[in-house]
Amino acid sequence: MSLLIKNGEIVTASERYVADIFCENETITRIDRNIAPPKGAEVIDAKGKFIFPGFIDPHVHIYLPFMGTFAKDTYETASRAALIGGTTTLIEMCAPSRADDALAGFELWMKQAVGKSACDFTFHMSVTKFDDQTEGQLREIVKRGISSFKVYLAYKGAFGVDDTELYRTLKLAKELGVIVTAHCENETLIAERAKELLAAGKTDSGQHHESRPPQVEAEGVNHLMSFAELTGAATYIVHLSCKEALDRAIAARQRGVRVSIETLIQYLTLDKSYAEKPKSEGMKYVMSPPLRDKRNQEVLWNGLRDGLVQTVATDHCPFDFTTKKKMGKNNFAKIPNGIPSLEDRINLLYTYGVKAGKIDLHTFVNVASTQVAKTFDLFPRKGTIQPGADADLVVFDPDYRGKISAKTHHINVDYSVFEDWKIEGRPSVVTVRGEVAVRDGKFVGKIGRGNFLRRKPSHF
Repeated sequence: MSLLIKNGEIVTASERYVADIFCENETITRIDRNIAPPKGAEVIDAKGKFIFPGFIDPHVHIYLPFMGTFAKDTYETASRAALIGGTTTLIEMCAPSRADDALAGFELWMKQAVGKSACDFTFHMSVTKFDDQTEGQLREIVKRGISSFKVYLAYKGAFGVDDTELYRTLKLAKELGVIVTAHCENETLIAERAKELLAAGKTDSGQHHESRPPQVEAEGVNHLMSFAELTGAATYIVHLSCKEALDRAIAARQRGVRVSIETLIQYLTLDKSYAEKPKSEGMKYVMSPPLRDKRNQEVLWNGLRDGLVQTVATDHCPFDFTTKKKMGKNNFAKIPNGIPSLEDRINLLYTYGVKAGKIDLHTFVNVASTQVAKTFDLFPRKGTIQPGADADLVVFDPDYRGKISAKTHHINVDYSVFEDWKIEGRPSVVTVRGEVAVRDGKFVGKIGRGNFLRRKPSHF
């Protein structure tokens, strides 16, 4: 099987030029001008289009038991939607509860994905407790190809770790060269503020933000940074939402703390006024950390442009509105957290980032692909266009015009927070290791073709 993509404008994190790309045996083997089509090769004419490396979402939830319910997507639906949106690799949060052992959790999450995903995938291994068995199990999981952990400084009693567990996790990560991703909030402040708000009869979805304002997130970042500084572990702050938290992370980085920062497409495009919508509509927009005041959007866009923020993810959490989100109709603390956006990240980032002049094309590729691959031990297999790299490619049509709608999207959820939002440009062809998986917005790939990506730790 071979594939030749001709006449496209190749754009990576650092280069931009017109050339042909020849792929065989699942990898890119040649990049040059005017490559003659070999016999039997599939040929795609990409004239007038960009060719990007396959995009990587570093933070998704597909199989997710949470707040008494389950997320709606499966790997069949999520991987199909990801590919249509230009994402060719998923990194899912493997998140067993405190009642479950890490190794059993890892094996359960693997069963949800192996043989069912149309795109490649790997995991962040959540450490939701650290008892006598945990260290040995985590060492085994790393041997099996996982090079990143996840800790929650929130969700007390479910996923959250205490300070002793946090310290031991970071110490082990430092020893193994594993990077630790972290949800940074202060669980005690959240719990106490939520009790006060509910007792005062403030139960609507807009109060979710008031239970965990920016200071709560900033304190969580500061807490993690203190532990990271003392242990020397490499860290990665997931879904950073506001200036206050960013300031704490940058201050720690200037002290020499090893920290990378992720923000979400939701924080770049939505603000807390959406979660304040009346008649249950605001529940669609509840996530943690919450959507913030609009002033934070400029801070985050500038952070991406200037290299202070390294990646853009989705934290995709697909809970139906009619049957799941409304569980919190009379109590904001019972609304399942999360905004589904796996399919829309790239189109929104291009439309409201690149086309709006907030970031350039190289930054676009870097924050949605290349830097993710470098941070999580996938580069240069993923995240770039060069001979020897996997032939994960996105032929992107900048002239396409359309709208986002729950009526036409492919994620398995009954609403879109971006309903009727206009997009400029979309992937027209998407390949997974040299095989076409998407043509003109339609999935034509193979469910089950996605590989588990074994990674080796490198963060010593």
